[in-house]
Amino acid sequence: MKKFTRFNLCVLFLSSLLYASCQKHPEYANYVQRRAMSMDSSMKAPLRLIPLVPGAICPEGWIGDQARAAANGTTGHLDEWAPTFRDGWKGIGIDALGANKTNGTGWPLEQCAYWLDGAVRLAYILQDSALIEKVSQRLDGVVNGVLASDRCSFIHWTDIDLANSNFNNWASSHIGRALVAYYQATGDERILQALVKVYAHYPLQPLKNEFMSHNGIANIDPMLDTYRMSGCRSILDTILSMANTPSFRQTAEEWRQGRLATGHGVATYEDTRIPAIAYLCTGDTTLLRASESCYEWIEQNHMLPYGVASSEEHLAGIGSTRHTETCNVATSEWSYQKMFEITGDRKWGDRIERVFFNAAPQPLARDYQSLCYYQSPNRVQGVLPAEEPRNPANVGDRSYVYRPTGHDVLCCAGNSNRILPFYIMHMWAGTPDFGAAATLYGPSRVKLVAGKSDIPVEIVEETQYPFEETIRLTILPDKKVTFPLYLRIPGWCKDPQISVNGSAIEIEVSEEGFARIDRKWRKGDQVTLLLPMQPSISEGKETPFPTTPYFRENNRPISLLDQIDNPFRCVWYGPLLFSLPLPDIDANTQGEGEWRYALPSVAPEKIKITREEMPDRWDWPYNSPLKLEVPAKAFNWNPSPLYPLPAGKVIDGTDTTIVLIPYGCAKFRICMFPVAE
Repeated sequence: MKKFTRFNLCVLFLSSLLYASCQKHPEYANYVQRRAMSMDSSMKAPLRLIPLVPGAICPEGWIGDQARAAANGTTGHLDEWAPTFRDGWKGIGIDALGANKTNGTGWPLEQCAYWLDGAVRLAYILQDSALIEKVSQRLDGVVNGVLASDRCSFIHWTDIDLANSNFNNWASSHIGRALVAYYQATGDERILQALVKVYAHYPLQPLKNEFMSHNGIANIDPMLDTYRMSGCRSILDTILSMANTPSFRQTAEEWRQGRLATGHGVATYEDTRIPAIAYLCTGDTTLLRASESCYEWIEQNHMLPYGVASSEEHLAGIGSTRHTETCNVATSEWSYQKMFEITGDRKWGDRIERVFFNAAPQPLARDYQSLCYYQSPNRVQGVLPAEEPRNPANVGDRSYVYRPTGHDVLCCAGNSNRILPFYIMHMWAGTPDFGAAATLYGPSRVKLVAGKSDIPVEIVEETQYPFEETIRLTILPDKKVTFPLYLRIPGWCKDPQISVNGSAIEIEVSEEGFARIDRKWRKGDQVTLLLPMQPSISEGKETPFPTTPYFRENNRPISLLDQIDNPFRCVWYGPLLFSLPLPDIDANTQGEGEWRYALPSVAPEKIKITREEMPDRWDWPYNSPLKLEVPAKAFNWNPSPLYPLPAGKVIDGTDTTIVLIPYGCAKFRICMFPVAE
């Protein structure tokens, strides 16, 4: 079954020695193996950023608060709240929506795999023994079942024709990702054996220029990781065979030219990165360009200010009351991360931060005990949007209500648990030149190896970013070591400043957007990065819904309008989107507050910034420590579901000042403002 190159055998031998000699830090061995595999001559394009394993990065400060809240809330207890998560992947019947009640296949496999993938990552990130035990029992059951079965399938307990079973094939891709993370965290060879058994000759489905159904081609992610970790050549051959089919090339070329179908949001985010993954194996840059073109198409046609496309199940254009399915917060983050690793271009890190700092906190209650299916830029109870949207039919009513499982359709309940660990795991990365890259910022500690002799290094990152501008790094190598340290300079930052041990250094930002510091590092060396933030106001226009049967045949009247061209403005401070908050009694109940304002054109110096001390525990509070005071116009605004923003500029109104807080802090809010003359 396995075919190994001489190079890969050497990698595996070196990795086994590292596992034996690095008992204190077993994650080092896995990282070294993956770095070596990224330079395997059979791969035509190397990774520019090499991801670390679960547990290599420990969140601290405000991100650590969020991680612990998730472990104590949805991530740690979702299996206690719904049979889908309690019994998924156990090979038994499940009495749940979308389930085969005899053998448990169908929706629960997808939904439970989402949860397990996020839970296993968070468990090892936090070294949470209770959560580790919970997810290990569940994933060990899959591993043991695969190894004991005569079927080469994660769905080992029943016969499934995966080549012709889109949804179950799709579900397999997500349990495959969970098992990859589990192996990376533990080094347990039985997990890798199960992955190789399933993926050695896996039936990848075709890539199509339609996003109406979930497709098993998303298995390409865990397949390529399995190849990198095992050296099983037949896995790479399967990927190459798929990538060289005429239909794959035709679809990729259509995407490269910007000719995309409008369909399901999750399928769009998952499938459009596939050509870029294939580029790693083929070296064909037109495949990379195809994926890049897809994401630019999403940005231009469907992107909402908080960094995720509108996705009322299907992509829905740009609008202040367009909905975003919570699943797409996680899927966008993952796809952007893959593009970041492949290209090393900072714009993907910028996009991940935009998602994580803005869209990510909104669909989860502050205590992580409940969540909702949809979010939208503007939300005023009883006015914007309709509190019980009937679009789409398979989600139905109460899609904005925060509940322990979010909705009877449980995909978002499962996927929401990936959002935090996806970010935390990728705050740092290795580089092919034996360096370390600070890719996504936030308070943390990272352990990795650096330098040509693979010296263990710990780096402590102290910051309240993005709520402050300064990031302080303390470098703690086991012994003196020379390696390059890369610092991502966000595209919005115009005047970054860096000092080493108190002395300012000149900054040269690479074409990819990183500053490089190459020196011999000693224990206690300190690097300070200042990213000055300025307020800014962006402008845009709402657009009509796509003219597809999906929207034409539903109950939402606004989707039938052919002409929508309403102007709007948004306020930013660094990577943070700001909104006008309305008091909330809880995530489902709005308090009293005025919100009928338009924004004139405002010079940055006219916006006042106020900062207070961060709270002892961060939960995206309504009483935000960071606020902006912005000139505005109060006017008689009477929005409706059909006309949520004025069709033109507001020409009257009373001068006033409004106080804005970060979008993630306001459960009820306005962030896409009418435009004042």
